[in-house]
Amino acid sequence: MARLLLIEDDAATAEEVLGDLRGRGHAVVWASTGPDGARAARAESWNAIILDRMLPGLDGLTLLRDLRGSGDRTPALVLSALGDVDERIRGLRAGGDDYLGKPFVLGELAARIEALLRRPTDTRETVLRVGSLEIDLIAGTGRRGARDLDLLPRELKLLEYLMRRPGQVVTRAMMFEEVWNYRFTPKSNLIDVHLGRLRRKLEVGGEPILIQNVRGEGFTLTPDA
Repeated sequence: MARLLLIEDDAATAEEVLGDLRGRGHAVVWASTGPDGARAARAESWNAIILDRMLPGLDGLTLLRDLRGSGDRTPALVLSALGDVDERIRGLRAGGDDYLGKPFVLGELAARIEALLRRPTDTRETVLRVGSLEIDLIAGTGRRGARDLDLLPRELKLLEYLMRRPGQVVTRAMMFEEVWNYRFTPKSNLIDVHLGRLRRKLEVGGEPILIQNVRGEGFTLTPDA
């Protein structure tokens, strides 16, 4: 059971989310305004926060930036009817760990929360492990099981980005902006070239595929063990 904070101003949406997540065994507290959500976030310890992008009294992204600025690293999922790529990137840059556009399927929301709960709670962790994969960000090394990975610095950074989001679909635009710090150019094949090289290093000798292509959406890192 996880302790979850839901910050959502739409009562109908909140009731559906509360009913579904509580039915899955989670303890969920609801706040309906930005200021109430900020107070609740600081008053108690939470396993994850689900917050709407547009909230009365205090914008969701401002609330999130304030929490991150105070050192709060609680995993956060941003909900929004604003579903374009630029908006998703704003949500992630404000400190969100994942972004889900409205309307959404309750099962997908639950799956994304479960993925957040599986991640290391401290995003400053320098040794990351997902399934048989392990990378040491200080040493600049990587392993899959007993096999060392010969990773270039950019490949290590790309793999780190994916390993901090296991099971989450990430778009080319998200990787382009977050790993390369460039604005995404749709005609560019830079992401595909680097992912192809990374895959060849991760998946050899018939090993299970780790980086999956989600058609029309992006890519996801699937733990193998």
